[in-house]
Amino acid sequence: MAVLVIGLSACSPSDTATDPVEAPGSTGTTDAAPDSAAGSSPGSNRPPPPAASGGAADLPAPAGVLPAPAQREPVPAVSGPGTAEGPTAPPPAADLHSDPGSVDVVVNKRRPLEPLDFAPSDLRQPDVATATDNALLRPDTAAAVEEMFAAAAGDGVGLVIVSGYRSFANQESTYAYWVGEYGDAAGADTVSARPGFSEHQTGLAFDIGQADGACTLVLCFRDTPAAQWAAAHAAEFGFVLRYPAGFHEITGFSAESWHFRFVGKDVSLAMRSAGTQTLEEHFGLPAAPSY
Repeated sequence: MAVLVIGLSACSPSDTATDPVEAPGSTGTTDAAPDSAAGSSPGSNRPPPPAASGGAADLPAPAGVLPAPAQREPVPAVSGPGTAEGPTAPPPAADLHSDPGSVDVVVNKRRPLEPLDFAPSDLRQPDVATATDNALLRPDTAAAVEEMFAAAAGDGVGLVIVSGYRSFANQESTYAYWVGEYGDAAGADTVSARPGFSEHQTGLAFDIGQADGACTLVLCFRDTPAAQWAAAHAAEFGFVLRYPAGFHEITGFSAESWHFRFVGKDVSLAMRSAGTQTLEEHFGLPAAPSY
């Protein structure tokens, strides 16, 4: 496995601050959300910039206490005839997209992992180039990544993994970093998932970069050959671009041209055929603009 060292992005802060928002359904690449801060690029599950710290564990904690992740309310019993206390309400139908061990799990601001500190039982490092040591993925995802990266290389495009699996504790540090950067949770929530609400915690999601390090994890990455090739071909390997431009009111996060999610070819190809842009829409789930 080759480990690449990447430098700061070639983008300037003004790229993010002035970029317009795309309307949902657009096929362009404009992806700055209205609440994106100048000088900080979007990144819903994004780790801190590679050059800013040696790792998530080294990130400074923000002042004050971080807000606790939202919890689901229990379903109350229904009173009525039949027994002294009334019959108990039947359990809700199983949510086919809430199992964190399933490839079709949907995680967003209103769908936390259950349990919040879920960790995959098996992870491995894919045999591809990486920009950091943080590139562990589930075996099925890692195998698909190897196929996709090999196909990209065959087309003359160099891809690297910038970030893979992140544990609950690691996501706590990542989220804390962005709270410190923005000064409050409201700002951090536009670009970073709270611990227990991150796709990276499933081992099914990863961030990509271009082999030469151009525009890593910042807005201008969308214009690189790496981003454009991945957007055009990811579905062929079972991946979807999880946070497309113009859909932040559905996904809850600013667009990320680098964040891909393994869902399997049945789902990815069906979405491409139908022109569906988000997992929420594909599975008929509510939008998740906020916690």
